[in-house]
Amino acid sequence: MRLSTVILPIHRWSEGQKTWQRAEELGFHAAYTYDHLSWRTFRDGPWFGALPTLTAAAAATTRIRLGTLVTSPNFRHPVTLAKELITLDDVSGGRVTLGIGAGGNGFDATVLGQEPWTPKERADRFAEFVPLLDRLLTEDAVTQRGTFYSADEARNIPGCVQRPRLPFAVAATGPRGLRLAARHGQAWVTTGDPKIFETGTPEESVAALRGQIEKLGKACAETGREVAELDKVLLTGFTPDRGRPLESVDAFVDFAGRHRELGFTELVLHWPIPDSDFAADRQVFERIATEAPAQLG
Repeated sequence: MRLSTVILPIHRWSEGQKTWQRAEELGFHAAYTYDHLSWRTFRDGPWFGALPTLTAAAAATTRIRLGTLVTSPNFRHPVTLAKELITLDDVSGGRVTLGIGAGGNGFDATVLGQEPWTPKERADRFAEFVPLLDRLLTEDAVTQRGTFYSADEARNIPGCVQRPRLPFAVAATGPRGLRLAARHGQAWVTTGDPKIFETGTPEESVAALRGQIEKLGKACAETGREVAELDKVLLTGFTPDRGRPLESVDAFVDFAGRHRELGFTELVLHWPIPDSDFAADRQVFERIATEAPAQLG
């Protein structure tokens, strides 16, 4: 099981770069960031762009993988996103993973002046967005007409450093999204079941995650793919456990062991942010990063 972290883009780079470099020093497999224009309780504070932040992080590090967790169609278009991702993959020397999801109803859904999309429209857009982005990252020139997204002789030479393209980590829990993960993903991402976040138990969360993985397996079977081919990524902090796994190394190892048994191959921990939902003891966090992997085997 790999351990990764997600670093919210809330600090000016003169300070923020130290966090990305420290994440590499601690041995995290990857460091991700959210791709939002602002987010929830952080909306009225500093918040920087994901892809410029990742480009700067690529220049400030040498080994750690980098990525979004996750981007969405809410304010992105596949043509422009593909060009930026190819550039980021080049700058990083092929260390980028694209986390991608269908988006939601937060600030990003209306900031461009549009009405928020219905769940069906988000699913429809996502179903067009991912395959077109796949083509744009693997072909030199793409022309495609869609209901929501089109490309006209879009050029993407020389393509990604990673071949045939940088990996997709597809966030999904519904049937259409899981089929996209099965067809186009190198990894699948979940935060758990949001319906039980407030009132559920850790045991109920484990059962819900087991059900999600079973559905992913069915989606893979429908496409003729083995579910074992996909990495399974849990973005922590959104299950009923909340921040308890970060209270001690032992607590985390217990949490991680239960989820490894489900089949998860990567756990992503929020870098501690004081006075927020992601508050945690920094020293304990760093001990988890350095000591837990050996205990997990």
